[in-house]
Parts: sequence; C-alpha cells; structure tokens
Amino acid sequence: KMIPLQLQGFGFPQEGAKIFNDPIHGHIEMPVYCINVIDTPQFQRLRDLKQLGATYLTFPGASHNRFEHSLGVSYLAGTLIKSFAQRQPELEIEERDIRNVTLAGLIHDLGHGPFSHSFEKWLARKPEIKFHHEDMSKKMFRYLIEDNHLDFEEEDIKFIEELVSGDCSPKNSHKAFMYEIVANNRNSVDVDKFDYLARDCYNCGIKSAYDFSRLMLFSRVINNEICYHAKEGWALNLLFNTRYSLFKQVYSHRVGNAIDYMIGDAFTLADPVLNISERVRSPETYTYLTDCLLKEIESSQNPGLVPAQDIIKRIRRRELYSFADEFIIPGEERQNWRIPTPEELVTFQSTNGGVQLTAEDVIVDKHTNNYAFKDKNPIEHIHFFNKWDSTESFLLHQKEISQLAPTTFSETYIRIFSRDKKKTAAVQQAWRNYLSKNSSSKPSPQHLIPPKAQDPEFMKGITRRLDF
Repeated sequence: KMIPLQLQGFGFPQEGAKIFNDPIHGHIEMPVYCINVIDTPQFQRLRDLKQLGATYLTFPGASHNRFEHSLGVSYLAGTLIKSFAQRQPELEIEERDIRNVTLAGLIHDLGHGPFSHSFEKWLARKPEIKFHHEDMSKKMFRYLIEDNHLDFEEEDIKFIEELVSGDCSPKNSHKAFMYEIVANNRNSVDVDKFDYLARDCYNCGIKSAYDFSRLMLFSRVINNEICYHAKEGWALNLLFNTRYSLFKQVYSHRVGNAIDYMIGDAFTLADPVLNISERVRSPETYTYLTDCLLKEIESSQNPGLVPAQDIIKRIRRRELYSFADEFIIPGEERQNWRIPTPEELVTFQSTNGGVQLTAEDVIVDKHTNNYAFKDKNPIEHIHFFNKWDSTESFLLHQKEISQLAPTTFSETYIRIFSRDKKKTAAVQQAWRNYLSKNSSSKPSPQHLIPPKAQDPEFMKGITRRLDF
C-alpha cells in the first residue's frame, strides 16, 4: 500500500521499507519494492565491485562500491519524479511510474564487471564477444527476477529496461521526460551523474562547487522535457566541468591507466585457464564475476596462472608499467590523425640506444575527455524557463550564460607506456620519432626523459617518482 505523496518523508518508513545512512544523501528510505531487489545475490554482488575500479590503487579513498552508488541513483530518481508529481499534477504521474523510475535507478549498473569500465575495455580486445554493461544490466535484472521469484509484469520490465538505456519507445512517447531522469540521451543531465560526481568527489578528496540538489529543485517538465530555471545555466556548466575535471584528474590518471593495462594483461593470461571471457555469456555465471577475480588468480595453485600471478605481484610491489609520453592531438589534426599500432611504433626506434624494442614492450593508449556529449556543448541542448513563465521553454546559447566558458568540448589524448621500465626512454624516443614524421606539432618538454635517465644507477633513485 502506497502512502500518499504529500505524506512521504514524514514519520516512520513505510512497512517493509529500510533506512540507509548514506554519506552523500544522508538518511534515505528505500521502499519495499526496492528492498525486494536489493536483498538478492545479483544485487548484493555490487558490494564487490569498486565504483572506480582500479582507481582505488591510485586514490586510496576511492574504495566506494557500485552498491551505494546504485542506492543513491535510485533515491534521486524517486525523489525527482515524486517532486514532479507533487508540483505538476497535470503530468498525471502514476504510482506505477514512480516505482518503475525508482527501480530503473536501482538496477542501472547491475551489468558492470570486475573493475568496471576496465573490464569492458579488456573485453573490447576480443572482437568475438559483444559486450556492453547496459545490455548486461537488463539481462541481470531479468535473471534477478526469475531467480528470486519476484512478481513483475512484462510491461513494467520492458519499461524499466528502456529507462536504463534512455531510449523512449513510441508506445511511451507521452512519458518522454521520464527517460531523462536516469539516463538522459538528449543532453546528458541525469541523476546518475548527480550521484557519481558527488560521490566520486567526496571519496577522492576532490572539491566541487556544483550543487545537484539545487538543479533538482529548479527543474520542471515543459513540453515533455525536463527543463531548468534560466539562472541555473552556470550551475549546469559547473556540472559538466566537474565531470571533465574528474576525468582529467582521476578517471584517466596515468598511473591508474597503467594498472588498468596490467590487470587486463593478467586477465588475458588467465583467460585460457579460468574462462573469464566465457562467463559474460550467461547471467548465471556473470553473477560471480567480481573484483574478487584478482584474488582468485592470485591464490590459485594452478601452474597455468603463474604468468598472470607475476603481473599481479608487480602491481602489489608497485613495479608498474611505465608512463613514457603523452600527446594531445591538436584540434585541426584530429580528423586525419592516425594512431600507430605498437608494431608500427617500434619501427621508429633509435638504433644508437643499445635497447631493442618489440611490440610487446609498447602500449599505445587513446582516450577522449569531453563534456559527456561527444564534441558538442550539452548546454546548447538544454531547455530553460524563466520566473515569469514556467510553461514556456527556450534554449540558451553559451555566450548568454558566460563569455568565459569553453568553446571546445572534446580532446583526445595519446598516451604511451612501456611494459619494461628499463626501456621507457627508448619507447619515448620511438614515439617522438614517429611524431616528428606524422605531425606538425612538437612534443611537450614536460615529459622529456633526459639521457642520464637511461643510466640504471640514476634510475634507481627516481623510480618511485616516475610513477606520479
């Protein structure tokens, strides 16, 4: 039995509901229909998945898990749609809609694998396996329902699945604004970001100025879209800038990147023995695929896992793959810039260094940082309203919000790593030889390794410092 909306949030929790003390949102109430999902093996699995994967091995505070993030997104999704129902009764939001949107926020990350996006990146090396965590979230949700004998109508399951992907079906076009709550494909402003930006900043010790609760307060539905008060234009800029800053400082940290590749190499070496990649084909086996996989490899007595164990031992001893160089592709060159393979890069190695490089020594990493909307400005796709008329919406151009805001919204990095620290200088020189032949831009002096760094005795003293 549902308590009327106007009474929710007062007194004792509903029958069967539970209160969670969350460091970001305080005491949050999870209704019984969420508890029925939370108290299952498939959802409890999220306790064993670090929210930021291997980033924990670089930022010690990043020990939070997918479990609490999912609770937070569910809470915010439910809070937002309830506020629309209260403030805009003309939307005719039903209790069933509130339930489905709240559940979509809860189960949206069920499909993440060990070390989250690192695992997905590793699987991308295997073209025979088609995997995306959102698709797996839907499969895991259906398996969760079946395995725990939960009572769901097929119509609700499909609606929740659509809310997770943000793809509105023609059948539900009159509810298009609901698809912008958990996964907003129109402009990327959604409660998933509200939670993970606040939670990641908190746990990583990154200060943030944006306030998602204010954005939720100054939002309303106009023309079937979630719109924001015009004075929140800069707050939305701060949201995307915070996301960019986290990618720049945390998510794509060079040491974290190196560890990601080491974990990926360990998985590759262990795969023939443990059939890791085969476990993603079934929700039943995927349920037991968590961050504990690293310990499973480490503790095994199987001699076939010794090469993978050696890599993990290097991680434990901080004998990491070495960062060699970095290059931001200039905007005018991005369209035609071709990224070399390791095999191609080693053909540019210098012959007078006394070091012989092979393709196995080199990692060429490409990653893109943006404002969550590819190379476009998401602000240009957000509709606003003003205090005089909350029934009409309009677009604001960036220059109407600030003349100092960025004009470029995407950048692509090339990072070069060496699997053997002793060969770092040679790998860097090969990359810079390639760059001189294929780009008009000069490499940055900030990463230049001096000749004396090739002296093993000199390197002993600064090996640790090179990891930063």
